[in-house]
Amino acid sequence: MKTRSPQDVRICELAEPIAEALGLEIVRVRVMSGKKTVCQLMAERGDGEITVADCARLSRALSEVLEQTDPIAGEYDLEVSSPGIDRPLTALAHFARWEGYEAKLELDRLVEGRKRFRGVLAGVEDGAVLMDIAGEEDTAVIPFDWIADAKLVLTDALLSESLKGRKPEPGADDAPEDDQP
Repeated sequence: MKTRSPQDVRICELAEPIAEALGLEIVRVRVMSGKKTVCQLMAERGDGEITVADCARLSRALSEVLEQTDPIAGEYDLEVSSPGIDRPLTALAHFARWEGYEAKLELDRLVEGRKRFRGVLAGVEDGAVLMDIAGEEDTAVIPFDWIADAKLVLTDALLSESLKGRKPEPGADDAPEDDQP
């Protein structure tokens, strides 16, 4: 889930040691084609936060390696960002961290006639994601290896939690008091 294509895997292999040295985790890598090719990396620190300065450090360090190894043909834009509020869930630990919040999952196979599920994350157990799905009596046990794509659903609870945990960056204080009207 962290990557989709062999090219994504290669870039992730290059990015992970750099991110780790900076105290960051790569959440997802995608190379997307369009009018302009974009290499998108989502990263965060172990506490789930990331600053603009963290993104800039990772971007600069990774740019040097990408220039040397040239894993993307032609011109492209490198985009390093946070996973965002309605973030992708790409590691088993992410499902545990966000227990109690609503998520959407897409599986790589049909289960009970469907591939897409939406419900409240209920933790992890023995390599599986637990999910309470509306209308279902029992908690669903979904093997992590079956999940093709997963992300949190933007809800009031998630937004509230995100805002509660947000800390101002150093130097991002309000204007000095003498500049206030």
